[in-house]
Amino acid sequence: VQLVESGGGLVQPGGSLRLSCAASGFTASMYAMNWFRQAPGKEREFVAAISSSGGSTTYTNSVKGRFTISRDMAKNTLYLQMNSLKPEDTAVYYCNARRPGAGDYWGQGTQVTVSS
Repeated sequence: VQLVESGGGLVQPGGSLRLSCAASGFTASMYAMNWFRQAPGKEREFVAAISSSGGSTTYTNSVKGRFTISRDMAKNTLYLQMNSLKPEDTAVYYCNARRPGAGDYWGQGTQVTVSS
């Protein structure tokens, strides 16, 4: 089982980034998938979720209207489009795949730094 994130980097406030998470080794289409983030000195927090079908999404309040989660079933890939980035979005972003009773998998994380 692998979840491999990519797309992080350094961006100025107000800028955009798109994170990707490539899934392999399991039937990703049967799993809800999530993005979490962890800022320095803080606990890991939920950012966004998408259902196994892709028909339902959920966001933490601080990113609503700025971030969009999506998934490409054919490519087994999860995305997080991040717009209007703020310094407080700086964190390591983690991809998570979860199916109760079946598995709870995590990627290694990708660093996002928002700074001028």
